[in-house]
Amino acid sequence: MATLTDAKRLVVKIGSALLVDRATGALRDDWLRALALDVQWLKGQGTQVVLVSSGSIALGRGVLGLPATDLPLEQSQAAAAVGQIRLARAYEDVMALHGITTAQVLMTLEDSRDRRRYLNSRATLETLLALDALPIVNENDTVATDEIRFGDNDRLAAQIAATIGADQLVLLSDVDGFYSANPSDDPSAIRYNVIDEITAKIEAQAGDAGSGLSKGGMKTKLMAAKTATAAGCAMAICHGFDPRPLQRLHNGAPATWFSATLDPQTARKRWIAAMKPRGTLTLDAGATLALENGNSLLPAGITAVAGDFKRGDPVAIADPSGHVLGLGLARYTAEETRTIQGHHSARIETLLGYPGRAALVHRDDMAL
Repeated sequence: MATLTDAKRLVVKIGSALLVDRATGALRDDWLRALALDVQWLKGQGTQVVLVSSGSIALGRGVLGLPATDLPLEQSQAAAAVGQIRLARAYEDVMALHGITTAQVLMTLEDSRDRRRYLNSRATLETLLALDALPIVNENDTVATDEIRFGDNDRLAAQIAATIGADQLVLLSDVDGFYSANPSDDPSAIRYNVIDEITAKIEAQAGDAGSGLSKGGMKTKLMAAKTATAAGCAMAICHGFDPRPLQRLHNGAPATWFSATLDPQTARKRWIAAMKPRGTLTLDAGATLALENGNSLLPAGITAVAGDFKRGDPVAIADPSGHVLGLGLARYTAEETRTIQGHHSARIETLLGYPGRAALVHRDDMAL
């Protein structure tokens, strides 16, 4: 498998049991300081890093004196509210020692299901990475109910990896990989080093390996692997309790890697190409040439708008003769597009009454 430093963009999921001491409910400060060294090392190698961090509920439990058992929804949300602010402060303090700026991003399942919110979250994360900040993502447990929850940060991390086109996803856990059976119950269980395909046999071998503070078992990790690899992102499950877990993984520590058969960009374009368009944008000759040269689609090049689409919906893109060139995700509604079509991007704020993005369809959201 490729090493961590080969990744241009890396998502790291950190489980609650790694951050919060099970007995005391306190933050494991020494471990967090060692993680900061790993992040500094990766960024120094030119790798963009996103952390998906559990721990807000577990940390809030300790502060509020709540038991380490399943809590009613309102108590879980209260614990998250208390824990989130402390967790964000801890990350900010420890990363600042290495000159790293942190940013807190709270999400729910709806942010990935709704295309408009998906595009917003993607743009925010892309901008933070471009500004060399360290996004720290967590599920917004203070408002999320069962209907709008990922339920665990393994799947959230996989969705983030798919959203930003990450090369690799690492799940730091209290287990060192995916086993043929639960090693606690079956001494003959073997750990897979590499899984190239998630077969029915592999799925049948996924049991629960959750700890007292974290919710993510092997079934959810396997679901995360499916999401990540389908998006062209390789995924690793490795033990994270020891200091410098990412450098240890890089140096060959035990782990299970799930292979991705496509690169993230190709996987994303296939995903877009398979969508059903909600409308059609017809271009002039100049815009058609610009797209063929790999540029984004600007409002000035639009000559006609058909259909009734919302922001984030897929639209067909056609040349002046009506030949469909491909599909893309619209950054404006059909009504907004009709208002700004044929105009330069500098006039968008004047025409719509609020500032907007220069591109109507960004080249990264296009499959030609």
